[in-house]
Amino acid sequence: MQQSIISDSFKNAYNGFYQEKDDAWRMLSAKYKAQHIIDICKGHTFNTVLEVGAGDGSILKLLADQNFAPEYHAVEISESGVEHMRMRNIANLKSVEVFDGYRLPFDDDSFDLIILSHVLEHVEHERLLLRELKRVARYVVIEVPRDYKTGVDARIKHFLAYGHINVYTPTSLRYLLGTEGFEIEAELTSFIEPEVTRFNTYVNQKRPKSFITDFKINAEYFVKRGLANILGKKTKEQLANAYTVLCKKADHQPEIF
Repeated sequence: MQQSIISDSFKNAYNGFYQEKDDAWRMLSAKYKAQHIIDICKGHTFNTVLEVGAGDGSILKLLADQNFAPEYHAVEISESGVEHMRMRNIANLKSVEVFDGYRLPFDDDSFDLIILSHVLEHVEHERLLLRELKRVARYVVIEVPRDYKTGVDARIKHFLAYGHINVYTPTSLRYLLGTEGFEIEAELTSFIEPEVTRFNTYVNQKRPKSFITDFKINAEYFVKRGLANILGKKTKEQLANAYTVLCKKADHQPEIF
């Protein structure tokens, strides 16, 4: 038996993660992640889709409800996540498996598309996983939060509370993908929607509801979007909360001299 690459402490941290009763929060968050996948894949048809790090299956559930593809598969390191997925009755979900975080139990070119949504920031050995994705599917959708800002090192405790051990900008993700032999076909930047911020503020953080708080949430969202639209791509990427790409295997792999 091969020794698992993933550390025991890392796996234990996620094994029981989806036993908590926060399905409403996960489904709300997944609503926009799923829509980003649909938007960035416009013009493409994918028959077989694998989600890697599928969590509790929220994204696949929403994609299946919108008939995104005729066949779905999922792998996840968390045993509680796999249990949740099996109970969801996701249409056309053909397989759900626990995996070791790096080795996918599928042959080369088994899938048309792999989804990796808000996973890479949690991965200890990100390049190993990217190489495995490239082996198993021609196309990959990747979404990461835009966590990096100047002084991020002073907020390590904050990000570790979410399990974010890697931080990205759109530029750094493009560099990582380019050096691993991926070509980006489409990209989009996005901002946290007001209804997500309100839920996080009033339900998760249990802050009292108020008109002023609602006004600030809406104002921040529309100001950021407005500035991004006026000032262009560079500003949009600096202000964005998430970055999504559709990429494929490059025809020529990069050489390291």
